[in-house]
Amino acid sequence: MEKTKIGVIGCGNISGIYFQAGKSFRNIEIVACADILPERAAEAAEKHGVPKALTVEQILKDPDVEIILNLTIPKAHVPVSMAALDAGKHVYAEKPLGISREEGKKLMEKAKAKGRRVGSAPDTFLGGGHQTCRKLIDDGWIGEPVAATAFMLCPGHESWHPSPEFYYEVGGGPMFDMGPYYLTALINMLGPIKRITGSARITHPTRTITSQPKYGKVIQVETPTHIAGVMDFASGAVGTIITSFDVHGSTLPCIEVYGTRGTMIVPDPNGFGGVVRIKRAGSPDWKEIPLTHGFADNSRGIGVADMAAAISGNRPHRASGDLAFHVLDAMEGFLDASREGKHYELISTCQRPEALPLGLPKDSVD
Repeated sequence: MEKTKIGVIGCGNISGIYFQAGKSFRNIEIVACADILPERAAEAAEKHGVPKALTVEQILKDPDVEIILNLTIPKAHVPVSMAALDAGKHVYAEKPLGISREEGKKLMEKAKAKGRRVGSAPDTFLGGGHQTCRKLIDDGWIGEPVAATAFMLCPGHESWHPSPEFYYEVGGGPMFDMGPYYLTALINMLGPIKRITGSARITHPTRTITSQPKYGKVIQVETPTHIAGVMDFASGAVGTIITSFDVHGSTLPCIEVYGTRGTMIVPDPNGFGGVVRIKRAGSPDWKEIPLTHGFADNSRGIGVADMAAAISGNRPHRASGDLAFHVLDAMEGFLDASREGKHYELISTCQRPEALPLGLPKDSVD
């Protein structure tokens, strides 16, 4: 099998698992990496056996690179992705797709004009836990989905992350940071969202870093840190979501889906595996359901592998730009609805990603 050649831009915290993915899937190979700090790219290349450590300009011009894997910070996602498209590359970016609906729209328009593909994290919905939930819904185990709830509640990241400033900038906050995992998981199960409303607030105007190496630095908070939203799905299901950096403890579940014939507890969408439980109508007990699919371990990068396979096979890729733009449209919509005091009708839609087949080998998506 001829491998699709990948070039990584951004060699920070999240890059390690992606470099591992380059060796885990048989259809992709990471051939180059770059970073705004050249020494970081050189260190990553040596550590992970990547042939070339380049500048950003060099990697965009490299004729060997077919897909740019964009692992930069959120506010750089769209500028770097645009540069990749201008260079004739396909691009797959970390979440979120962008920090505003407007820039995300321009990115998708450019991709269409250039005839290139855009993909985006998260790809956790392709893991064994969430593909099992998808199959259970599709097979009617809980009947018709009526509603869903999703909760991501934590005290923020300044106590552990080495450079947490971007979490509190525009394009950060709990919705833009963690919302993509939850919203993508819900769309995978329930389909696209039609309209939303919500309320949002900034609880603390500043945050103080207590991690190293920036201990004591004060961060100005630019974006809401507690967002509560309601979603009307095109299918008719109603969803509730809360994302927060203002909560020091909670017993709420990650995701639950309520159907006409039962309830399903969905695993953490920031992971690939987890426990799936169902309580059917009339049953006194919860039942744990064995996972029907593989990729239950940390499989970040499966979305890139699927995109490469889709390009080769001329089929839609699952962690698509359309899906990521729909999620971005919704995330900004919660903030718009809170500010304007009304429902927001999404300007976007997307197809439910195709479910993964059963029985895939651990190194392939086809």
